[in-house]
Amino acid sequence: MVEIIKLRAYDEFVEFITSSPTLEEISEFRLSAETEARFSELLEANRNRRLTDLEEVELDEFMRLEHIVRKAKIRAFEKLAK
Repeated sequence: MVEIIKLRAYDEFVEFITSSPTLEEISEFRLSAETEARFSELLEANRNRRLTDLEEVELDEFMRLEHIVRKAKIRAFEKLAK
């Protein structure tokens, strides 16, 4: 299950970024509601209990992807401001 969720989140971003989005679209990008809900679920679980090893891996992957998305958005905002 972790592999499916992890791939879905990465695939969503890869699909988006390869669709030649505008800078405005990049700055407004969001993962699907389903993917964001899973990320929130993992964050909440992490606050309330010890995550399983698989959940930890999944949360780590979400955090990596979130970092990449934020960097892309920051760069888009910087270019839009020029």
